[in-house]
Amino acid sequence: MDVNISIVPEAVATIRPESARQVLVQLSDLYSTVYGLDADAVLEGLEQREALGSTGFGRGVAIPHCRSVAVKRPTMVLLKLEQPVDFDAADAIPVSLIFGLVSPENAGATHLHALAAISRLVRDEARMSALTDAPDAEAAFSVLTNQFLRAAA
Repeated sequence: MDVNISIVPEAVATIRPESARQVLVQLSDLYSTVYGLDADAVLEGLEQREALGSTGFGRGVAIPHCRSVAVKRPTMVLLKLEQPVDFDAADAIPVSLIFGLVSPENAGATHLHALAAISRLVRDEARMSALTDAPDAEAAFSVLTNQFLRAAA
């Protein structure tokens, strides 16, 4: 299945947070800056989802996600962390890659397909190595868009 996840080059960044909450705050701020979403609304959605259970996927990855009336299709942000942070992942490994996902409010199946596409990427050793080894945001964006995403105009 072809999953159409929106991402633009500016939505890939390297940050240095000190906690999982700072990751969520910076993720929300980037959604605001890049996609024009309300940072507080995104943060509230991400925090509500985290309250249900950690989105720490394992293998050094977290996939914080929520839904919003402000997007028309799944929209992603990728954060590379300069230092891993504890995200309460099931495997207890601190995270260093964050795949943020905001999907349309009523896009149940679409949201699940987008999460599944990210999950497949995370399980692919070659792709994860390419992302982890990407020297900058531009290179990481290239890995993402050449693998399974179509860049938004």
